[in-house]
Amino acid sequence: MTRFDGDLSPPFEIVEPREWRAPIIFNSPHSGSTYPDDFLAASRIDLSTLRRSEDSFMDELVGHLSDRGFPVVRVNFPRSYVDVNREPYELDPRMFAGRLPSFANTRSMRVAGGLGTIPRVVGDGQEIYRDRIAVDDALERIEVLYKPYHRALRRLINKVHQMFGTVVLVDCHSMPSVGVSRDEPRRPDIVIGDRYGTSCVPLLPDRVEETMSGLGYSIGRNKPYAGGFITEHYGNPASGLHAVQLELNRAIYMDERRRERGPRFGQVAADFAVLADVLATTISFGDLGPFQAAAE
Repeated sequence: MTRFDGDLSPPFEIVEPREWRAPIIFNSPHSGSTYPDDFLAASRIDLSTLRRSEDSFMDELVGHLSDRGFPVVRVNFPRSYVDVNREPYELDPRMFAGRLPSFANTRSMRVAGGLGTIPRVVGDGQEIYRDRIAVDDALERIEVLYKPYHRALRRLINKVHQMFGTVVLVDCHSMPSVGVSRDEPRRPDIVIGDRYGTSCVPLLPDRVEETMSGLGYSIGRNKPYAGGFITEHYGNPASGLHAVQLELNRAIYMDERRRERGPRFGQVAADFAVLADVLATTISFGDLGPFQAAAE
C-alpha cells in the first residue's frame, strides 16, 4: 500500500484481550526498533547510536498484559524516524529542503530541542542526518505512519469508552538512568507523569505510586517528564478519558551500554502485571466517568 510496507509492516500493532477485565490500555509508542534502509543510509550516525532514543524492550515488559485482559498497543518504527508522541506537524525548518506547510508548528520547545515529529537529533543531542531531507518525505511519513497510528489509537479509546463509560490510557516509556545535565539529581526508578494533575484524576497516579513503591521502586512525579503529546492529547478527565505516563529507569531492567535485557527483566515484567491487576481490581471505574469527573 505504501513504500514503507517492505520495512515497516505492520508499522504498529494492537493486541486486544479475549476477555476484557477493565478499561485500561497499555501503550508503548517509543519501543520500535525496525529501521528502514533508506533512513539508515541518510543517517550520519550508526544504528547503535540511533537506538539510544529507543525505549528498548518496553513493549515486551507490557506485551504479556493482553493475556491478562488488557489491550496493548506497540509501535514498530523507531521514534527517531517518526515520533508519534508529538503534535502531527512539529517540524524544524532547518532540517528540510523545501518549504514547510504554513500549518507546521516550527516554534515549539520540542522543535527547538531537535525532537519534533521528525527528530533532528537523537536523545543525547547528536545530529541524525547528513543532509537536509525533502519536505515531501517528512509529510509522507506523517501521512502513512503517524496518522494511521493515532486513528487506530483513537478507535481503540472510543471502543473502550463505549464498553465501560471511561478509559485509562497508561503510556509506557523508559528513560536513561542519567540525565544530560550534570546538575540533574539522581533519577528515580519510575517517574509518573499526569501533566501536573490535568490528564487524569489524582486517584490514578496515587494508586500507581502506592503500588510500585510497595514493590520497592523509588517514585518521582512529573519531573523530568510530565507527559508528552499522547498524555496531554488523550487525557480529558471531564469526558471520562484519563491518561498517565510512566517512565521506567532503564538501569532497572537492562544493560544500557550493551542494550541487553538485565537480570531483573522478568521481575519488572511481573511487577507491571501486579500494577495492572491492582488498577483493575481496586479502582471503581464508575467514579471516573464523564458526569462524575465533570462535577468535581
